Amino acid sequence: MALDFDAVLDDVNWQILSELQLNARLSYSELGRRVGLTSPAVAERIRRMEEAGIIEGYRAVVNLERVGLPLLAMIRLATDERMCAQFSALVKDIPEVLECCRITGGDSYIVKVAVRSVRHLEELLDRLMPYGQTVTSLVLSTPVTYRAIAPAEAVPSTAVAADRPDAHALRRS
Repeated sequence: MALDFDAVLDDVNWQILSELQLNARLSYSELGRRVGLTSPAVAERIRRMEEAGIIEGYRAVVNLERVGLPLLAMIRLATDERMCAQFSALVKDIPEVLECCRITGGDSYIVKVAVRSVRHLEELLDRLMPYGQTVTSLVLSTPVTYRAIAPAEAVPSTAVAADRPDAHALRRS
């Protein structure tokens, strides 16, 4: 049975998603107060969105510097087709990798990493180089760390969302 996302994502569910993206720790009662529903109604709507795969999870935002990983870098990797599967498997098990995207164009991947030091970055690059050519950029600052999504018709083409550091906090009910 195909899921009707328009039915699941009505205006109230978009309001719930907006609130959860800004603060996933909101209780069901607080969410209900904000969107005009009872706690059980909010819980049921969230459960349905989780089952539909619209909400995939909740996570805490960690201050990388305070946990000993002050350097953030973006590594572009250009590899050939035969190495792509091997690299995809390898990168999943490297703890310094925060995110890895397979991309189009001259490069094959963009890998976001957090490391303790330049030496640590060098050691990581040494592990990645057998899979292809790397180009590394250190991140100086991050003007946008997270952007909450909204219904496509609600977002003007020139809209710029505010940076929200609490956007992925753990939710407690």
